Amino acid sequence: MIHNPNNIRTAGKPLEASSKVMIMVHGRGGSARDILSLAEYIDDKDFAFIAPEAQGNTWYPHSFLRPLEENEPYLSSALEVLASLRARLQSDFNFKLPQIYWLGFSQGACLTLEFVARNATEYGGVFGLSGGLIGPPNLVRSYEGSLTNTPIFLGCSDIDPHIPKERVLESETVFRQMGANVTAKLYPNFPHSINEDELNVVNLLVAGAQ
Repeated sequence: MIHNPNNIRTAGKPLEASSKVMIMVHGRGGSARDILSLAEYIDDKDFAFIAPEAQGNTWYPHSFLRPLEENEPYLSSALEVLASLRARLQSDFNFKLPQIYWLGFSQGACLTLEFVARNATEYGGVFGLSGGLIGPPNLVRSYEGSLTNTPIFLGCSDIDPHIPKERVLESETVFRQMGANVTAKLYPNFPHSINEDELNVVNLLVAGAQ
């Protein structure tokens, strides 16, 4: 195991006292503490927030657009961290899957979206900020399961230096085919960061999921 699934930080309400939880996944070079700072922008105060931290602050070494095997065994270890976290929230804190929300930024968004596609079920919401499904162009994607009733938001710059807009739109199509309620927004000439409109959309989708 490259990444330690027990290397986590929390914010918001205590896990045992909350009715919903948001798993937040940091980007390359970021940290659990970094991504948890977004919790203060979530209007709903009933959330517990939990963030795993990657070994060396990077989930996998190369671009998410490289052949999958080039990012192994890091990618599989990173996906296993998210699986472990989801299982623990269900078993130890009795969260139902629709009470679990996902938010990732950059490399964390790519990892989160890939995990959700591979582990499709009804989640409370999935927010991929500056990210897309992992793998090289023209990869044949055959995910099993359904994301029916799951709101998914994909937000990204249309000129992001790391995330081609084509991958964001491809991810939108894949998630729609899996039954998710997808909102995708490309922001003209925006840098590789999170903007106020994206946080507004997250809050709208969280409010609509009540």
